[in-house]
Amino acid sequence: MRTLLVTGGAGFLGSHFVRRLLRYEEIARITVLDALTYAGHAENLGEAFLDSRMHFVEGDILDADVVDHLLAQHDHVVHFAAESHVDRSLYEASTFLTTNVQGTRTLLDAARRRGVAKFVHVSTDEVYGPLLTGAADESAPLRPTVPYAASKAASDLVAMSYFHTYGVPVCITRSSNNYGPRQHPEKIIPLFVTRLLNGQPVTLHGRGQHVRNWLHVDDNCAGIELVLRSGSPGEVYNIGGGTDLSSKELTGELLRICGSGWDQVRYIPDRLANDQRYAMDWSKLAALGYQPARDFQAGLEETVDWYRRNPDRWAPLSRSPLPSPRSAHSAQSLQEPQHA
Repeated sequence: MRTLLVTGGAGFLGSHFVRRLLRYEEIARITVLDALTYAGHAENLGEAFLDSRMHFVEGDILDADVVDHLLAQHDHVVHFAAESHVDRSLYEASTFLTTNVQGTRTLLDAARRRGVAKFVHVSTDEVYGPLLTGAADESAPLRPTVPYAASKAASDLVAMSYFHTYGVPVCITRSSNNYGPRQHPEKIIPLFVTRLLNGQPVTLHGRGQHVRNWLHVDDNCAGIELVLRSGSPGEVYNIGGGTDLSSKELTGELLRICGSGWDQVRYIPDRLANDQRYAMDWSKLAALGYQPARDFQAGLEETVDWYRRNPDRWAPLSRSPLPSPRSAHSAQSLQEPQHA
């Protein structure tokens, strides 16, 4: 593994992954391709710009010429670039389908032409849909319930079809909810943290009983790296092993760390599409040697501390409004981010 193209490398997860791989002397070149939309920021890469092996290209994965030119220079691809905010997908479904499905196809077409050695497609546990009991392994049916999850499920299927039809060496990773420094404040943890630090209220859907598995971004990156190095083409790998919490339990942890009280919590009616519980079996990746290493309590405290020390990074983002919803139901549902 000498040269690597990372799409969406200026986003939350992608930037952590780039920083991680630059620690290895074997890496000769990493090129980040990012359109720098609302959730992608060059600042996320920070000191990576000081490393001569890292190259940054502002561009769109839908631009076939740019993608083909870059893949001619790289032997591995890790594909993070995606529209990922569940709430936005409720009223911008076409954008999610275009970027997540057509953008993935554009990359796969170029990977096929250029004969890449490995193509890692980064996905989500949301493609499995809600599970009231048990856990989904990689053979479980895909049952997404919202446009974001549906667009990721579709891109997963397209990616795997390129393995079976054309022999493109595709691996797919599906992780649970990530948290950590530099995450965009549209997501529940940074949104709640930034509001609590400002003395503002936070909102919970229903009674706050939606269950999610929380995985530190470092552990997810470790799992993706393992798949990049050792994963078998044509295989899917779940990345989990974090901490299962209801949204109310998560809120309690954040209130404690931020020094806030339950009087800052508001309850609003649940929305139609709000999956009760996600759960994955990640024993397949464990068999390759994966084990999450970050303690949840310590990781969450470190995350809150980062937002406390870096208001210049998140304050402008938290003031960026979402597009106007088109119905009263949408307006209500957009008061709180999806717990995913």
